[in-house]
Amino acid sequence: MYSGRTGESIDMIYWIDGKYVKEALKEVSHFMRDWRQDRAIGIDTRTIDIMTAAHNLMQADEPYMLLSGYRTPQTNAMLRSRSGGVAKQSLHMKGQAADLRLNSRSVTQIAKAAAACAAGGVGRYSKSNFVHMDCGPVRTWGR
Repeated sequence: MYSGRTGESIDMIYWIDGKYVKEALKEVSHFMRDWRQDRAIGIDTRTIDIMTAAHNLMQADEPYMLLSGYRTPQTNAMLRSRSGGVAKQSLHMKGQAADLRLNSRSVTQIAKAAAACAAGGVGRYSKSNFVHMDCGPVRTWGR
């Protein structure tokens, strides 16, 4: 369901019979690690659920391209120094956010699917061709 900037990909079942599969969640957390620092934390299952629900709503066949999952404070500070669009207290640092794209869908289509889940934040970054999804308060931003 996801491919990453490092060339890795992951496609797995992480929920069976009303329960999360611990080993699958460990793999997802590793996949969504801060690749710059090679550090991982447990990714919030609510974020994984939002990503999955939006993907299912779009009936997409291709996996998401994961641009950013977990970020260490150091990585977040570095990105923040290069871009005004990076929050100082980013939910990426808590494992509660992901920046994603699909080649087969527009930023608008992805953002609408994520917003339809009404389960967290959805940011549209059309110029950079990605959508931010998180499990924080329900809100939207961007163009």
